[in-house]
Amino acid sequence: MTKLPFIKLPLPRGRRGRNLALASGAVVLLLAAISCGTISHRAVVLPDVPGAKYIGSSECEQCHQEIYRGFRTADHARLIAQGKNGLDAGCESCHGPCSLHSDSGGETKPPYSFTAGRPQPEGLSGRFPLEPARAVEKACYQCHLDVRGQFNLPNHHPVPEGRMTCILCHPPHKGIAFAGGSTQLLSQEENCVQCHPSQQGPFVFEHEALREGCTTCHSPHGSVNAKMLTERNANLCLKCHFQQSQPGGGILIGGVDHTSRLSQGACWSAGCHEAVHGSRVSPSLRF
Repeated sequence: MTKLPFIKLPLPRGRRGRNLALASGAVVLLLAAISCGTISHRAVVLPDVPGAKYIGSSECEQCHQEIYRGFRTADHARLIAQGKNGLDAGCESCHGPCSLHSDSGGETKPPYSFTAGRPQPEGLSGRFPLEPARAVEKACYQCHLDVRGQFNLPNHHPVPEGRMTCILCHPPHKGIAFAGGSTQLLSQEENCVQCHPSQQGPFVFEHEALREGCTTCHSPHGSVNAKMLTERNANLCLKCHFQQSQPGGGILIGGVDHTSRLSQGACWSAGCHEAVHGSRVSPSLRF
């Protein structure tokens, strides 16, 4: 193979050289900004616990290596505490300040331990707001106040009653904070059918709304409407199935006269479209 001669080009001097150097520096800064911009952190105000301090998630790795490795991909790993250098407080955003837990070698439980664990040392049992049966929800409600309000609505998932916990649907230690949630098609809905298998199908005649996801019709935490629906009665269906007014006063939905049917109740309770998730015998989702 013939080697090509190496030609050394002279560096530009003067104003042209300075401009080139400035342009190169700007490109480097732009690339650095883009690369750092892919990692978004969010500063949060964390609750105070008397006698305990925040020490950062890196201290947790010393004893919880396996959880820590997976937690670096979790949504909550991006949380930082306000203050000097923005302390990485992803772990402690849920477990509370862990200085006493770390200093005692694990003998003292974190403020929110979520498990029975070891007993509290003498004199510390009344310091932390531990509620073993409800500690998970208490920790989540510190930041998600809107969700707490939704669970107080008349129709909700049985989290306040203790029959469910937040982490059944929102895994805290690894990946996106939705069980099954990712770029996979319908993966988030696969989480719902773990408890609602009859709504999964397959159906011969499916309701196209299922392709949009369960939350198209249902509020995931709580609602004022029955069955946790996002809208009341036929108003839910009319979000997608538009009604057309006729000159004679009739109302068409899907090309069919619904003038008298709309007054009989909701679409699924008036004996017309009872198989709201899908049907194996009726293209109109009647049975």
